Amino acid sequence: HVQLVESGGGLVQAGGSLRLSCAASGVIFSINAMGWYRQAPGKQRELVAQITSGGTTYYVDSVKGRFTISRDGAKNTVYLQMNSLKPEDTAVYYCRWDINLGDYWGQGTQVTVSS
Repeated sequence: HVQLVESGGGLVQAGGSLRLSCAASGVIFSINAMGWYRQAPGKQRELVAQITSGGTTYYVDSVKGRFTISRDGAKNTVYLQMNSLKPEDTAVYYCRWDINLGDYWGQGTQVTVSS
């Protein structure tokens, strides 16, 4: 059984940076993609960034040029480097792994950007 544990959220001033981590435990035998989603109060959860097993990345327009998704296969960890943060980036961030023919989510980590 795979479990995802997120870390790295917190409170930061506008213009600052944070790096989120999502570490997987358990046996992983197939990988399609790993991604980061976010959900702000009163809004739908949205895909922020994704990286496929082949290394192709996707970013929602609002974070292009500011966020970078990466992975460390040896550590079974995916990262989201967030720079030039804006108050509108405030949300709970969730990692999602499409692996082992299934769908796994992290518990969420709060990111709050003050103006």
